[in-house]
Amino acid sequence: MEYSDDAFRTFLDLDTVIYLAVYGTVTSLPVFIQNILNCVQKTNEAFTGLERHGGPKVVYVPPPPPEEESSIFSHYATGINFDKYDDILVDVSGSNPPKAIMTFDEAGLCESLRKNVTKSGYVKPTPVQKHGIPIISAGRDLMACAQTGSGKTAAFLLPILQRLMVDGVAASKFSEVQEPEAIIVAPTRELINQIYLEARKFAYGTCVRPVVVYGGINTGYTIREVLKGCNVLCGTPGRLLDIIGRGKVGLSKLRYLVLDEADRMLDMGFEPDMRKLVGSPGMPSKEDRQTLMFSATYPEDIQRMAADFLKVDYIFLAVGVVGGACSDVEQTIIQVDQYSKRDQLLEVLKSTGNERTMVFVETKRSADFIATFLCQEKISTTSIHGDREQREREKALSDFRLGQCPVLVATSVAARGLDIEQVQHVVNFDLPSSIDEYVHRIGRTGRCGNTGRAVSFFNPESDTPLARSLVKVLSGAQQEVPKWLEEIAFSAHGTTGFNPRGKVFASTDTRKPPQASAPSPAVAADDEEWE
Repeated sequence: MEYSDDAFRTFLDLDTVIYLAVYGTVTSLPVFIQNILNCVQKTNEAFTGLERHGGPKVVYVPPPPPEEESSIFSHYATGINFDKYDDILVDVSGSNPPKAIMTFDEAGLCESLRKNVTKSGYVKPTPVQKHGIPIISAGRDLMACAQTGSGKTAAFLLPILQRLMVDGVAASKFSEVQEPEAIIVAPTRELINQIYLEARKFAYGTCVRPVVVYGGINTGYTIREVLKGCNVLCGTPGRLLDIIGRGKVGLSKLRYLVLDEADRMLDMGFEPDMRKLVGSPGMPSKEDRQTLMFSATYPEDIQRMAADFLKVDYIFLAVGVVGGACSDVEQTIIQVDQYSKRDQLLEVLKSTGNERTMVFVETKRSADFIATFLCQEKISTTSIHGDREQREREKALSDFRLGQCPVLVATSVAARGLDIEQVQHVVNFDLPSSIDEYVHRIGRTGRCGNTGRAVSFFNPESDTPLARSLVKVLSGAQQEVPKWLEEIAFSAHGTTGFNPRGKVFASTDTRKPPQASAPSPAVAADDEEWE
């Protein structure tokens, strides 16, 4: 590994302190302890600085994506139950929104794109696609709130690729500075790679070239891939800023800026990076580009912040929670104390057999600990979290997708957007601190019209602040609410103003007055069926 001079000097300092302690030259134990703490702090600061500048040298190069057409266009073959989406309520707010489409034919897709849509197994658009595609095609900025697994990725990829193909853009292999027409940003490596594979699928056989950049892989390899030509650049915030900062990507031709999982992209963790991105040299102003935001949840503070990135007349699209019309995900809450969770987890997993199950925990240490515990109990398990190397993260996901390890223990790094086929169960070993994260987690199952089951362990000592929100989510999804959970919710927050009925939408447009017009069904049911 390669370390900076600061990091190396810090190691020398720490080594010196320990040496003095061993050979008896320490005059005061408190002074010795303070010296150790100072050195540890310096080490942390040194490595934080290293990470900001690309970190230690990484040599890992991911395997190339599949080239066979059958692999590129692989998709769900069973369990599709999309017709229920016709009953989902949709609310569109903003001035003069374009009319929704009923079929992909109405989207006016070019021949190549239409063929790729058909090969992908798409028969008719989901509500977020029916409304989102014409909004984007009309050149409007969009903030879309739709449940995870409802087809958001295709909703923004299809109109973007359509415009690029109509305009005949082509990536140049000869330019030392690539100028993509679209940049798509997502918070995790796994999610952005998934979006890239979708873009690659829809752009198959065309002149449009998508590229993906994210941390954990060799920078030289990433730059070489970008310089082969890039029209659609998919990336995580840190690596995107790094590639732009190196002068390998210019922004003067940018037309589309897409933020997936936008609530996460605009929270305190990523907000500085997002502001730095839109303030990068050459980045068109928000009036001169089209900005699109997609997520399953939009808290009010995030909506207010998002307005800084969007044109004034942006359209807000809210698609009702699918569970509110049909219980796609069976949600069960079990009251359990911290020390009984492992036994309860074993009981749950024994009932699921070899069905794919994602187990969510709060900390990286817990992820490894629980995975090891389950392996000792003869349950094939792998884990994924932010401290694992990229090679290990990809191997863990691959083993889980292929069923070699039917149980995946994960932190919230895997809570958003990941589309893994046949995930029948989600277990919240530790409940998250926010209800939005809970919504994202349980969305790993019951995706694309399939059904699933989510079991959550509720520890009254730590999870009581979440009780009220849980009751609302369960009620809104027509799930059974345990009596004890209602009692905890009432006692924790009082009864004043507490309405346990769930909301139709995960988020609503903060620009609208409370008595805004009621939502209407997305579209009338038609005779086509999903395959």
